[in-house]
Amino acid sequence: MKRLRKEKGWSQEELADQTGLHRTYISGVERCTRNPTIVAVEKIAVALGVSAGVLVD
Repeated sequence: MKRLRKEKGWSQEELADQTGLHRTYISGVERCTRNPTIVAVEKIAVALGVSAGVLVD
């Protein structure tokens, strides 16, 4: 997820804005300290332009 976000040139704040999730939530998911819900995975995948499977693989 972090690699895909950086490829878009987005900060965690930008990804948070694109998904409607909080920046600290995005940070926690990237650091593997939070387990995202399926809904969150889908929001992140849509924002990054990939399938949800790419994120959970």
